[in-house]
This record gives sequence, structure tokens and C-alpha cells, in this order.
Amino acid sequence: MSSTFTLGLIGGLFTLGVIFEMLRRQRLREKYAVIWVVVVLATVLLALFPQLLTRSANVLGVEVPANLLFFGAIMLLLFISIQLSYEIGRLEERTRTLAEEVALLRLQHEQAHGPSAPEPTDVVEPDDRGVDDEAKEDDRW
Repeated sequence: MSSTFTLGLIGGLFTLGVIFEMLRRQRLREKYAVIWVVVVLATVLLALFPQLLTRSANVLGVEVPANLLFFGAIMLLLFISIQLSYEIGRLEERTRTLAEEVALLRLQHEQAHGPSAPEPTDVVEPDDRGVDDEAKEDDRW
């Protein structure tokens, strides 16, 4: 058993365990987990059958099989970066839309019911640390 085989198998199984744990704790969404599971399966497959990479490199005309592996990894990371950029843009648009809707609802509420008490987040609570009892009584009057 070669060290490449062992390293690939241990790395793949560890990554698979991390993915499932993140799914269980709801730290990773299913649609992203699918991509990572496919990557893990490809890693384990290449660890089990390294000649697949060599044959693929020969078929594609790549002289060094490691170059094909690096190219595939770079393309995968580029694809994931583009997908996450798309998701961020979509979420930013959704956040902006929701903020506008909240502002309109607040305006409608104020027009219908008049100005209300300040928002709980707008209220500033005094800090009582380090203030003696006499100072507290003086502030009350």
C-alpha cells in the first residue's frame, strides 16, 4: 500500500466526515455539500486508481498527470468562486429589497398610528457600574 493511496484515502474519509458533521449541525447547506461530496469521491477514486489520472492525461495530451490534477482543482475552485459570488449578489439584492419593504411598512405604520415610542434598539440604557448609591438617588430626582 503506497503513501499516496493512504494519504488520499485518509484525507477523503476525513473530509467526508467533516462534511457530514457540518450538515448535521446545519453549518453547511445541502446544495453545497453535494459539490464537496463529489470532490471527495473523486479524490478517493484517484487514490484507489491512480492510473485513471495517468490515462486521462495521456488521452488529453497532458505530459505530466499532476498538471492535469492541478488544472482540474483550479477549475473547480474557479467554479465554486463564481457560484458563491452569484449567491452573494443574489443575497445582497434580497437584503436590499427586504430593507426597503421594512422601511415602507414602518412609514405606513407611522402614518396610520402616529409616531410611536422609540425602537428598543434606539433606547440607551445608563451604565450603573462604578456609580455609588447616593449618585443613583440624585439621578432619580
